[in-house]
Amino acid sequence: MSTRPGRRAVLATGLAAGVTAALSGCATGGTGSKGGPAPEVKKADDKQLKGTITVWSWDVAAKAMQRLAKDFQSKHPGTTVTVRDIGYDSAYDKITVGLKSGSGLPDVLTVEGPRMVTYMGNFPQGFYDLSKLAGPLEKDFDKASWKTVVNPQGKTVALPWDIGPCGMFYRRDYFRAAGIKAESILTWDDYVKAGEQLKKRTGRKMLILDSVEDSTFAMLLQQQGQHFYADGKVAVDSPEGVKAATLLKTLADKGLVDYQKGWDGLVTGTKEGKAATESTAAWWMGTLTAEMPELKGKFGVMPMPAFTSGGVRTSNRGGSVLAVPGQSKSPELAWAFVEFLLASVPNQVSMLKQEGLFPAYLPALADPYMSSPQEFFGGQAALKVFADLAPSTPPVEYTKDGAKATEIMYTAISGILTRGKDPKEALGSAAAQIASATGRQRIAG
Repeated sequence: MSTRPGRRAVLATGLAAGVTAALSGCATGGTGSKGGPAPEVKKADDKQLKGTITVWSWDVAAKAMQRLAKDFQSKHPGTTVTVRDIGYDSAYDKITVGLKSGSGLPDVLTVEGPRMVTYMGNFPQGFYDLSKLAGPLEKDFDKASWKTVVNPQGKTVALPWDIGPCGMFYRRDYFRAAGIKAESILTWDDYVKAGEQLKKRTGRKMLILDSVEDSTFAMLLQQQGQHFYADGKVAVDSPEGVKAATLLKTLADKGLVDYQKGWDGLVTGTKEGKAATESTAAWWMGTLTAEMPELKGKFGVMPMPAFTSGGVRTSNRGGSVLAVPGQSKSPELAWAFVEFLLASVPNQVSMLKQEGLFPAYLPALADPYMSSPQEFFGGQAALKVFADLAPSTPPVEYTKDGAKATEIMYTAISGILTRGKDPKEALGSAAAQIASATGRQRIAG
């Protein structure tokens, strides 16, 4: 499911402040089975699968599982799968309380990838070890998302569900009016030049950013193969970080940015045609088609510009996993349901078609549906752009201290965008603050 900018931007990198407070002081909190590490789950014979399990999720993810649970139950008579939509806004409070107290959690949990890393770090006994069952499937899943399901002890404790491979959405009509050819934009330098041309010829901006809670910096950082931490050290002021922040400052200084607040501002600004491009995840397709049907035929999709010629042209925004809490009394049945959902091409493609969940399961990316022309995008096979990009998404390191870095980086990037702060100095200051807040070393300085 999507991890969206603005209101949901913090979710891409860690826990929100309230949940972070709940986690503080619990580096070894949570319990598996009777206070010890949760044991490995053994694969059960289909004939042995009986009983009832409960699943927690929200929004379209819950709808997808409610729909496919019926097929699972038909395939396995004597089983019942109850999927509860617990609502996104309170989901992590409920999960955190359950992990801290050692009780009250369901048999299967939906968790966003970076949040899962935080939970694995803070609650090492909180989830069943799925290594023997999930391990053989690793080659079939997106490499970047797989890093979010392996705990610090090297155990696989969840299975990736959906991902957010990134590309660049652009207004065909705006590019045409400015004499810009999309295929000529190969690097971010090309992008800046195209933005200047767009502004000169049409007066329009190139992109929309949130000046208060920007999540674009993290996306640009991952495009270069890094996140806020590297080898356990604070890395926001690395050369890659400076490149990303300098790009954002350049776009701002040249007047190519339209500032909008949060998710609603992004949607409204796009609908009103405030900017020509949006570099973001595949799930943005669903927002465009659902919220802006009147713009059918005006958008195209292409890979993101690279930082260097021939470089990586994608990143990731969003994505989730399914885990089996150590409190589950039916872990074998829980795993069977997770495997049924996520290690199946028909089920993954079904969830993409009906709920817009872009699969982390790589075999599903070869399905013919990915190459289908889409009327909204002028007949372009837009999904194929993301399917082709997904395998090259750089894996990055997340830690349990993601939330602390996120809040500090919001302030740092805001200063660069709106107050003209020098990127290298601002990132150096942010790195020092993160190091102080987490007790981690810095890679520089």
